[in-house]
Amino acid sequence: MSEIKMIALDLDGTLLTSQKTISPATETILKQLHNDGIKVVLCTGRPINAIWRFIEQLGLTGPEDYTITFNGALVVENDNKSELFKQGLNKHDFDRLHAFARRVHAPLDLLDFERAYPLTDLKPSNYQNQFKPGVLNFEPENYANISNEDVFPKAVMCDSKELLDEYLAQLPAEANKHYHIVRSQPIITEFLALDMDKKVGLSHLLNHFGWDFSNLMTFGDAENDLGMIESAGTGVVMTNGQEPVKAAANALTQFDNDHDGVAHYLEEYFS
Repeated sequence: MSEIKMIALDLDGTLLTSQKTISPATETILKQLHNDGIKVVLCTGRPINAIWRFIEQLGLTGPEDYTITFNGALVVENDNKSELFKQGLNKHDFDRLHAFARRVHAPLDLLDFERAYPLTDLKPSNYQNQFKPGVLNFEPENYANISNEDVFPKAVMCDSKELLDEYLAQLPAEANKHYHIVRSQPIITEFLALDMDKKVGLSHLLNHFGWDFSNLMTFGDAENDLGMIESAGTGVVMTNGQEPVKAAANALTQFDNDHDGVAHYLEEYFS
């Protein structure tokens, strides 16, 4: 068995409790492993500012501490915000998605690496309400006025679970040839570059340290974690995880995210 040198963790439904907190037991074991030289990497669809409180809580603010953001499209060194890897799409890549959203009367936010653009020519979006004030800049804009020069890691469709189900049921199968589509939360679906996944960002980070996926342990629960679960030497899925993701796991936690599932697994594994 290869040595685990990096632990990558999804946030919602995995590292975080239902109250969006890191439990004391989970904080303690992750700090201990980090102090022992194991890299602890948070993997999220959000920008780094939106999760900075968790980075600080775990003490992941030193040199060579990194975060995977935008579901793999951006790898950031935490202490100076320098970019190890960045990749996205241009505006025209989202033309067909914008046309679909208009047709089914769905909302859409287009994100670059610094802000979100709720598209004002479509149904009003609820995406901004998923963030605390100030962690991500929201600049409402008509799609026609979005710059053709910028790079966009993803678009987000955010609505009630029931309406999002309806939109996705009408999404042409051809869309899967143009985007990597992930349901990151019941009310959020993300549209990324076709080959983009958390595992892409992690592959660049592992390469930076001279390691490979056999040195990686990952924790996740949802569809947007599937790539990193499948690729890791040790892919762990929460007992509260989605069934297709569980099927890809090397192991399941004994407890869910509200009962220290990550902490219990790590304590047993590294005992």
